Amino acid sequence: MCGIVGYVGHRQALEVVMGGLRRLEYRGYDSGGVALVPSGDTAGTTAWAKKAGKLVNLGGVLETADLPEASTGIGHTRWATHGAPNDRNAHPHLDATERVAVVHNGIIENFAVLRTELEADGVEMRSETDTEVVAHLVAAELNRTPDLTEAVRLVCRRLEGAFTLVISDAQQPGVVVGARRNSPLVVGRGEGENFLGSDVAAFIDYTREAVELGQDQVVTITADDIVVIGFDGAPAETRTFHVDWDVSAADKAGYDWFMLKEINEQPKAVADTLLGRHSVDGLLQLDEMRLSDDELREVDKIIIIAAGTSMYAALVAKYAIEHWTRVACEVELASEFRYRDPILDRGTLVVTISQSGETMDTLMAIRYARQQRARVLSICNTNGSTIPRESDAVIYTHAGPEVAVASTKGFLTQVVACYLLALYIAQAKGTKYGDEIASILAELHQIPQGIQRLLDESDQMRKLAADLVGSRSILFLGRHVGYPVALEGALKLKELAYIHAEGFAAGELKHGPIALIEEGLPVFVIVPPKGRDQLQDKTISSIQEIRARGARTICLVEDGDDDVVPFADHIIRLPRVPTLMQPLVATVPLQIFACEFAELLGNDVDQPRNLAKSVTVE
Repeated sequence: MCGIVGYVGHRQALEVVMGGLRRLEYRGYDSGGVALVPSGDTAGTTAWAKKAGKLVNLGGVLETADLPEASTGIGHTRWATHGAPNDRNAHPHLDATERVAVVHNGIIENFAVLRTELEADGVEMRSETDTEVVAHLVAAELNRTPDLTEAVRLVCRRLEGAFTLVISDAQQPGVVVGARRNSPLVVGRGEGENFLGSDVAAFIDYTREAVELGQDQVVTITADDIVVIGFDGAPAETRTFHVDWDVSAADKAGYDWFMLKEINEQPKAVADTLLGRHSVDGLLQLDEMRLSDDELREVDKIIIIAAGTSMYAALVAKYAIEHWTRVACEVELASEFRYRDPILDRGTLVVTISQSGETMDTLMAIRYARQQRARVLSICNTNGSTIPRESDAVIYTHAGPEVAVASTKGFLTQVVACYLLALYIAQAKGTKYGDEIASILAELHQIPQGIQRLLDESDQMRKLAADLVGSRSILFLGRHVGYPVALEGALKLKELAYIHAEGFAAGELKHGPIALIEEGLPVFVIVPPKGRDQLQDKTISSIQEIRARGARTICLVEDGDDDVVPFADHIIRLPRVPTLMQPLVATVPLQIFACEFAELLGNDVDQPRNLAKSVTVE
């Protein structure tokens, strides 16, 4: 959600902070603001500006604000929770004397109690936000201690909820303090400068060296130092990591949209996720596994926890995991998991899927799972994020930065990572022979080539989008692994085009959804490959039923399969791949279709309305 940037160094802080906020626009926001701490003759008072709307609006304010030069600053893009998205509620928030400036991501659950306390002491609130109480509380502590770090630490001990705070003090130029609980914050280590950000994208222009922050920690940055302590005041251990992508990876590279760029990056993303997974003796290896073969052999149940697009990747994975490992696999919505009192024990492997590694409901679910003594493995794209750090093991997807809110390469690489996990468990348990695993991996290595072919043939999907752009409802049908593909195809269209789109299991058609069929209604059907337990024949029957009621049938069919042709109004050819791998190719045309459909409607493809890239509050 909210984007946060903090900077201390030798550059103009305003330039650094605004650049970082632009890099974080993909997270979704409805207002922006900056606070600067000047030194010298202008020291002692915070210089600030904020504005509702996109950063271009803030830029307009800055053009006339004439803020002083400063080498210390913080910035924020806000996703409204407490209070409307307007100028008054935009961050930063300041205390009454404008000495303390605060930017914040998350929700302070006990803010109402704290606000009442402050108002009883005569403090006048200027916003509806939960964030403003922090500025006043820190200012009050600074009246008792001159140390900003200590003031922030003491305030954090009073706060309840999930939060990231980044705070400056106009009387302490050259210092920025951050704190986190259940919300992302990472440190960038530079030469004569240091950074804070809710994502490494905030400082990737300047450094690729980063420092992880743990739970309930306070970090103080100056130009030359980074100091981390716990909320208890004790020194805290940290881990430094290197970001394996650079500025160019986060640029559009000539594409009109980040989403379109990321769709076209999928062959490389899938190949990179498969890279280096073999040991010298030919065994499958997962470098970050950290669970022994003996521990994996004890697993008798697997539960996958995810949300949104990651949930559909999990549904695909369930088929492969059960087929290859013969271990029962359940798939759960992260937001519902811990509230139904699930049965977990030491034989349960909980697998979490999160592109950002900061999805709050997923994070809370894994904490619950660990309390129940279950082992936890995370599948994630973001090195140094919270969920992998709190898991027993991790498989990184190596997809590179995904900036567009609607996930594309994230989905495909998550599916691939799940397949790797399934094969690794099969290897440990002996449910697959080595040559069988090698054969499946060889087939996976052919997938990027198939994806590239679909990208080369993408004009057909653009023409189809132009033909259907007047539609106000589109349905998607699938069976077996095609069902999650249908769900994902519908989600992409809902996210980007803001029209009614639903995915259904084709076998459920006559149990209700067929009532939606009307003359001319477009229906995408993911047709199973031939020879899959008569599922193709059953799917063709479903196609005939909806076509007889006037539906316009658009069928995704593997090369060489002509059985569907008489019943399809439009055929989209897919490379021939094993059944379990069909989602890796069938999803791609649906991504292109949704992207083009939304663009034709004049929508913002990268930042759809009401959506944020990473949901960091429950």
